[in-house]
Amino acid sequence: MQKEEVKHHHHEHSHHQHESCGHGHDHEHGESYGYDHSYHHTQKECQKAEKHCEKCGKPLERCECDLEGGKYKKEIFILENLGCANCAAKMEAKINELPEVHTATITFATRQLRVTGSDPKQLLPKFQEICSSIEPEVLVKARDNKSVKEKRKEEKQEEKKELFSIVIGAVLFVIGLLTDEKIEMVSLIAFIAGYLVLGGEILLTAVKNLFKGKVFDENFLMSIATLGAFAIREYPEAVGVMLFYRIGELFEHKAVAKSRSQIMETIDMKAENVTLVRGSTTKVIPAEAAKVGDIILIKPGERIPLDGVLVEGETRIDTSPITGEPVPSSVKESQSVISGCMNLSGVVKMRVEKVLEESMVSRIMDSVENAAASKPKIDRFITKFARVYTPFVVAAAIATAIIPSLMTGNWEYWIYTALTFLVISCPCALVLSVPLAFFSGIGAGSKQGILFKGGISLEAMKDVKAVVMDKTGTITEGNFVLQQCVSAGERSGQELLSLAAACEANSTHPIAVSIVAAAKEGKVEEKHAEKITELSGHGILAVIDGKQVLCGNRKLMKEQGVDCSRYQNEGYGTEVLLAVEGIYAGHLLISDTIKKDAKIAIEKLNTQVLTTVMLTGDTEQNAQAVAGQTVVQQVYAKLLPEDKVSKLQEIRQKYGNVMFVGDGINDAPVLAGADVGAAMGSGVDAAIEAADVVFMTSGMEAIPNAMKIAKTTGKISMENVIFALVVKAIVMILGLAGIASMWLAVFADTGVAMLCVMNSIRILYKKR
Repeated sequence: MQKEEVKHHHHEHSHHQHESCGHGHDHEHGESYGYDHSYHHTQKECQKAEKHCEKCGKPLERCECDLEGGKYKKEIFILENLGCANCAAKMEAKINELPEVHTATITFATRQLRVTGSDPKQLLPKFQEICSSIEPEVLVKARDNKSVKEKRKEEKQEEKKELFSIVIGAVLFVIGLLTDEKIEMVSLIAFIAGYLVLGGEILLTAVKNLFKGKVFDENFLMSIATLGAFAIREYPEAVGVMLFYRIGELFEHKAVAKSRSQIMETIDMKAENVTLVRGSTTKVIPAEAAKVGDIILIKPGERIPLDGVLVEGETRIDTSPITGEPVPSSVKESQSVISGCMNLSGVVKMRVEKVLEESMVSRIMDSVENAAASKPKIDRFITKFARVYTPFVVAAAIATAIIPSLMTGNWEYWIYTALTFLVISCPCALVLSVPLAFFSGIGAGSKQGILFKGGISLEAMKDVKAVVMDKTGTITEGNFVLQQCVSAGERSGQELLSLAAACEANSTHPIAVSIVAAAKEGKVEEKHAEKITELSGHGILAVIDGKQVLCGNRKLMKEQGVDCSRYQNEGYGTEVLLAVEGIYAGHLLISDTIKKDAKIAIEKLNTQVLTTVMLTGDTEQNAQAVAGQTVVQQVYAKLLPEDKVSKLQEIRQKYGNVMFVGDGINDAPVLAGADVGAAMGSGVDAAIEAADVVFMTSGMEAIPNAMKIAKTTGKISMENVIFALVVKAIVMILGLAGIASMWLAVFADTGVAMLCVMNSIRILYKKR
């Protein structure tokens, strides 16, 4: 679990602030370049979680109050051989009952048990005892650093053993069928042998669990159903159903394992080894052994293993694994690089700045795993529903076996029908399909540089009716750029820029910096001011080439008696006026750049029948200009931070659930007040740990893509639930009508589960 308390850095360019600094540009942007360190707190999760901390209000599974106070420790364990989603839910409930455990969460998709308690490591034997009592094959182990590929190899070996026993059982089943009428004794022996090969382990587990009081266990229910078939002399049916069940289980496990590896491989960007440079020699060491300060060599085609700074060479890197951004970027000596990116061209040396556990690849993987452990409302509902569903179906089976039999006397027929009910009474398809759908959605997002911080936020996003966005750093780049040089007479735009750059040469003000940068890029004639006088709140008076130059706002021109009747400004942004020897010469227009994908992204949001709103502290004129270029439906300008919060509440009351998108800096109060808080990942380190959703690319198109993933995930999870329940209900009705066989009942159990798994991973391949 990663820390939620993060410092945000958000640019707010304030008119009052700049005037107090003594700089004279007439900045009517309500945004400031100060830094505000604020705490982001996700209230919406508190409202939706079943239990939350009284101190911080977060769900207990994400609360770190007692962790930070030293009262509790957190550990992550791996549950090897975990094959049943319903069993995982039972294990989680039992572990949470332990007095030494504060919170425990089992994520079936990642097979992780996350425990917060007084000393979780000391409880390992108890965890093992609980898990073994529910699913005997499960081994509880400390978390290892094995790659997804290594784990998949181990799973394939287990699958081979499983397949071998199924093949032997199938051969014996065929022998029994072929000799059924010819040699009855041989047929019976073949059926019994085949049944023991296929169902021996299931029978043994059922007996063990029966002594522990577990009546509604899947193993027990399958055992009763097939032994019942034997009792009524339906030998082929008993063995065939067990064979079909085992085949269904194998396919289900393969489908789950494949979907798990597909999702995890998209985020498992850890390099296993690194090339350590020591003087003139190199040595290959495990990535986790590299320390801060080590120099490592990275060749073309290799993944950057750790976060660091280039100390030699230059190259192009593919950042798409981290940001989803397809365009490679150039990096050279002294520039920072983050782990997970691919080195495309040059051989470079890098100084390690963060060890593997703290590097970006580990933090992203932890973030996705944490997200999988955060269970949405529908998941918690299905878990509760499963506890009622199984006893209900078993009760229906008992009633079906007894009541009609007493009335008709046809005990064999109605017992057989009741046995089909027992086969479909396992709720695995239900319990498995919902969390896997959400995990697939989280994985699909990570492939595009969208980090969902939990099933809760993913679920909340699908219900969003209005998308509220900050302007600076979200819709715009957050950097001031010279847009125009407008001459009012004989001097060219190049001359105006040259004069302005000379006036602003010594200033660190963002507007001044943008003017000087534009002059250097444009390679205009370099001029030097002989004398510079800063006029507080108005601008600069300078002497250049022996002539008096005024550079500042309209107040400065008016105060100095300059005739500005020729001044015309049709653009938006901050204007810097110039006058030479008291005669107005023209003006420069500087403004924040609108992101290239802003218009396309907002159009997509509009087509998704969402209300798009922009909140900004900037002037009405500038805000409307940006809205006009980006087709934002509603604009609210000249807002203070507290005004944004109240405006957000108004929007929620009018439209329903809202998502607020900011650059994660000064927007903490609004982020906390929204149903879903989303942060642009401009400051990657901070953004990884903040908000409910992080857009690593900082691109606007990530917003409609995230909305689409959320809606698709919600739709697929609901499809799975409805499909599983409808199929089971139909089979039960057909069973009562005497049409459905036990074979069809097995399909309603394992077959439906497999189809739900396949439906869930469809999210990974769905085109955006």
